[in-house]
Amino acid sequence: MCKHILNVQASIRAPCCRKWFDCSECHADASDHPLRKTQEMVFGCKKCKKVFRKDMSDFDDSDEYCPHCDNHYVIEAKTPQMALGVEGEDPRLNHRLIKDDRIKDSQDPTRSIFEATDIDHRLG
Repeated sequence: MCKHILNVQASIRAPCCRKWFDCSECHADASDHPLRKTQEMVFGCKKCKKVFRKDMSDFDDSDEYCPHCDNHYVIEAKTPQMALGVEGEDPRLNHRLIKDDRIKDSQDPTRSIFEATDIDHRLG
């Protein structure tokens, strides 16, 4: 699974080390050598799991689809976005740290939000 491109549709086989990667940045992270550039690339479709070759010197709009299942593998990449954080603890992550500071008054059963005169006026 690629951490650089979230919606990757095809893997590439690196011509230098012949290993499979989801993107060139994944190759750079895992390898100690640069990705060798070539005119013919080998792709593996993530939808049908079949391998196909493409000549990059003669690449046009019809080559953006897998020849086996017509999966559109050349699409605009969705990359992870930085999220804004809030200083301090996030109560959604660990709600046990939140303490209810309100006073619980269960000793007085006649306690009401209305004053006694309001209740007497409404009842009588």
